[in-house]
Amino acid sequence: MRVLVVSHGHPSFSIGGAEVASYNLHLGLNTLPDCESHYLARVGPPVAKHKGTALMSLRQKEREALFWANDYDHFRLSNRNLESLERDFVRYIADVRPDVVHFHHFLGLGVETVYAVRKHFPEIAIVVTLHEYLSICHHHGQMVKTGGKATLCQRSSPAECGMCFPQIPAGEFMKRELFLKTFFEMVDHFVSPSQFLIDRYVDWGLPREKCTFLENGLILDDIAKPRPIAKGGRRCRFAYFGQVTRFKGVHVLLDAITRVPDDVWGDDASVAFFGGNLENQPEEFQKDFKQLMERAGRRARFYGPYKAPEMPTLMKDIDYVIVPSIWWENSPLVIQEAFAHGRPVISSNIGGMAEKIRHGVDGLHFRVGSVEDLVDRFTEVLSDATLWDRLRAKIRRPLGYGECARSHVAIYQRLRGRASQPLPKAANA
Repeated sequence: MRVLVVSHGHPSFSIGGAEVASYNLHLGLNTLPDCESHYLARVGPPVAKHKGTALMSLRQKEREALFWANDYDHFRLSNRNLESLERDFVRYIADVRPDVVHFHHFLGLGVETVYAVRKHFPEIAIVVTLHEYLSICHHHGQMVKTGGKATLCQRSSPAECGMCFPQIPAGEFMKRELFLKTFFEMVDHFVSPSQFLIDRYVDWGLPREKCTFLENGLILDDIAKPRPIAKGGRRCRFAYFGQVTRFKGVHVLLDAITRVPDDVWGDDASVAFFGGNLENQPEEFQKDFKQLMERAGRRARFYGPYKAPEMPTLMKDIDYVIVPSIWWENSPLVIQEAFAHGRPVISSNIGGMAEKIRHGVDGLHFRVGSVEDLVDRFTEVLSDATLWDRLRAKIRRPLGYGECARSHVAIYQRLRGRASQPLPKAANA
């Protein structure tokens, strides 16, 4: 079986969890007998485009290629440069001739890539992995209300979306939804690493029978041992891993750090921040982040971005991982990475985070956005000398990339030989 995995970014250029998950699937598929995987990832500025073609290699590994795309409509998730899709994307698929095209994302590439596969290669099965709520929600796919209060959105509708974006008529949101669903009708199957996300998309209109819950896979070769502590020492080293954005709740975490009483925090506790993308955030957020970091003083250190291969080394000095996101999240890769290294997780109590972490079993929840509740969790773990060992003992081993690949192949095999989804009339027009 030959599979083409399509991603919105290559881990060589982007450190997002979806990029790593897609690449791990590609690697895992190539470990299986009678399976051959190819990997196509979108790239854009600051990488320069090759003259005359969107396809490029930039010395990637065998069966890996890059597709340069930068003419993108974020509202409609649409690629305006249809010429490059028809010329270069279609030609690449014709050369690879996969049995399955698995879109791990079409961000930056456009939903028209799905149409291009269905139009030119009706025999190829199309699978899409859902990573967030981007097709449902124009607000960065977060399903959080605009306006600065970070109010969670329970369900999208043209009227609700129009209230978040009053400059866009509600009718445009209806057109957006119908436009995207036209392309989703061409997809043979959807995969999601959280049941919560499936429920949201089914509520939006996807057929539940076309959706499968399946965890992303990890490479589990290099596992960090527990941090050595002296007799009488505490498990008091915390870390945040991820993008430094408001939606990730870093301001909640920083505020909580400063409110833990001195006699509880002590001189040995600390929180390490590993993350990138701060420079691309609004100036007001950058200013707030820097002020909160200064206020935290010695309790917090910001180390900047990191690469996935660094994780085992970084984990060696960490006891707990904190995931304080204020949006629903789907399946943060850092949770699986923390569990792989035997580190309990403290997270917000919503979405995929609450689904992945069992409160009081392998981690702890705190009420989303509540600084006070997070202070209570810090106090709990810093005051209970036995809690870390109890939580660690109940951590379940995450899915390895080989196991993940085998589960995907089972889906692919069910799809092979089926009659392809017909092109909807709206797309054919």
